[in-house]
Amino acid sequence: MKRLLNTLYITSGNRYLSLNGENVVVLEEKKEIGRVPLHNLQAIITFGYTGASPALMGACANRNIELCFMSSSGKFLARVTGEIKGNVTLRKQQYRISEQMEKSICIAKKFILAKVYNSRWILERASRDYALRLDTDKIKYKSNFLYQNIKKIRKCKSNSELLGLEGESASIYFSNFDDLILQQKNDFYFHGRNRRPPLDNVNAMLSFSYSLLASMCGSALETVGLDPYVGFFHTDRPGRMSLALDLMEEFRSIMADRFVLTLINKKIMKPQYFRKKENGAVIMTEEGRKVFLTSWQKKKQEMIKHPFLGEKVEWGMVPYVQSMLLARYLRDDFDEYPPFFWK
Repeated sequence: MKRLLNTLYITSGNRYLSLNGENVVVLEEKKEIGRVPLHNLQAIITFGYTGASPALMGACANRNIELCFMSSSGKFLARVTGEIKGNVTLRKQQYRISEQMEKSICIAKKFILAKVYNSRWILERASRDYALRLDTDKIKYKSNFLYQNIKKIRKCKSNSELLGLEGESASIYFSNFDDLILQQKNDFYFHGRNRRPPLDNVNAMLSFSYSLLASMCGSALETVGLDPYVGFFHTDRPGRMSLALDLMEEFRSIMADRFVLTLINKKIMKPQYFRKKENGAVIMTEEGRKVFLTSWQKKKQEMIKHPFLGEKVEWGMVPYVQSMLLARYLRDDFDEYPPFFWK
């Protein structure tokens, strides 16, 4: 099993990354402010605008260390990858299946089944843990609606039907999201999903966490030899990691949404960690990003029992495990792809 290593986050915009021997060196105004051995890292994610040296990019590519560039608001910009070393037979099989509607739907249904199942689990868990603070009848009604949609998804025959059920389920799930925010209600509220740009603190956090999750899924897929840009549910577009977006559907609610709720309800994220721009967009401050990313890294290191493998793994390894299972299914090691049903 692959080992979960550290991720280096560069949250300040004016820091430049360079290579010195076997270390990544962080420079601010040409002065060294820190260095980290490359062998301790599996990823470097920088929110700076000054960039990184070509030598460091080459070293990361050779060592299969993800080097990801994000905007200050958390929007994905670019990723440095090395030579493609995956199994060409596996990728050719992936491409063949992506062109066959019936087989693509079978895989896409698994991603969406897990998404709706895990979203329903979030509601069920909340109604059980906070029965005295929530309208449990309302939540149970929405939960039952998702349960009925799960049965419909299993029988789904077309991509358009699946897309409709996925959208309807997401709308029902998010209609309860504001109820799950139990603290700091004046500053953290959810009146619907908005992005590009996010217009409130909660949507800013959701968009940020989804960007991190998509990057994790893209790296995991490449590690096992799959092409993250050729998916089965999301439409292929130039520059779009369709398969990474497919895979992350399984984890949106349990890894990103639940994490955001925890940061708010435990008052780890505070209103002063956000600022509103002239166009109405809400972004995190540098201090806010540090707090968010520190908690994100701790979350990735938490141990869970994988529902299919029955083994203990870190949360941060779950996208890799699911990528490995998907690759094995495409190689005909399994009759079906086993999605991540969290309990």
